[in-house]
Amino acid sequence: MELGSSVGSCFKAANTPVLSSASPMKTNITLRGRNKKFLFRVSAVSYKEFAKSALEETRKRIVLESSPLQEKYSSMTGLDGKTELQMLAFKSSKIRLLRSMAIENETTQVFDFAGFMEPEYDTPIFCANFFTSANMNIVVLDLNPLHQLTDQTDYQDKYYKNIMSIYHKYAETFPWGGKLTGESIKFFSPLVMWTRFSSSQEKHKALFSAFLEYYQAWLEMTIQVREEMEPSMVRANCEAQHKYLTWRAQKDPGHGLLRKLVGEAKAKELLRDFLFNGVNELGTKTFIDYFPEYQTEDGTVSDKRSIIGKSYETRPWDLTGQFIG
Repeated sequence: MELGSSVGSCFKAANTPVLSSASPMKTNITLRGRNKKFLFRVSAVSYKEFAKSALEETRKRIVLESSPLQEKYSSMTGLDGKTELQMLAFKSSKIRLLRSMAIENETTQVFDFAGFMEPEYDTPIFCANFFTSANMNIVVLDLNPLHQLTDQTDYQDKYYKNIMSIYHKYAETFPWGGKLTGESIKFFSPLVMWTRFSSSQEKHKALFSAFLEYYQAWLEMTIQVREEMEPSMVRANCEAQHKYLTWRAQKDPGHGLLRKLVGEAKAKELLRDFLFNGVNELGTKTFIDYFPEYQTEDGTVSDKRSIIGKSYETRPWDLTGQFIG
């Protein structure tokens, strides 16, 4: 998710090694660089296990089938010959795309897991973006609202009012992570977990638990939601998802890391055709159509993270989930 320049820079950097392992444990890693000795205590974690557990939960409740995207995008090796990118893609009768990308090398782990509904359903978008280096973890976990909550309070009551306890359960363990831009905040819900923390076995265990609880809540929504029969509402759902995808494909802070790993052309392809698939299929509006404030004098899209210049250093929702700015 677009998290502002402070987080975007973290996604682009992170050149400090991290231990990757399928089984959690605490490990001391000694690193040498620039004639200095650094000692990091990191929690070895494999985000592939997160995806595996989510898919197991899904198959208990609904029938999943492989997405056509799986044939084209399954795995990829980075330009360095060492970094592995592994992708999974599924669909169901209601879920348009349930996909995962896990990136692992000696210095970084990245996990991007999302679920998008068919336009006949207004269920929120499941969003899990995790970034881990030896000395920092950056986490965004949310059920992104399909329709902006400032415009539709009934949408917030429908999907978030009765599950705010999930956020409160983990709020102390994972406090607010710092500035979010004014443009990006409208794509988040009051349920969002946006945090930074140093690696530890306890933290990653709690993150795994939170991930599954958020996902189970979303999965239950997909099961209970009723199909929208009114054509105008289906069109509204479709455009809302297309707007979201258009924003993410253009402004996602992971773009810089993907560019470094696989080159600019392949990075753009992954963003538009896999991670945020639907940009080319669900609508024809451009980024400037949705966000004209980003248009430069020559008609291109501004590289700036924020145009309005407002950011939120503290959580802008109260305990009940009402936006207080």
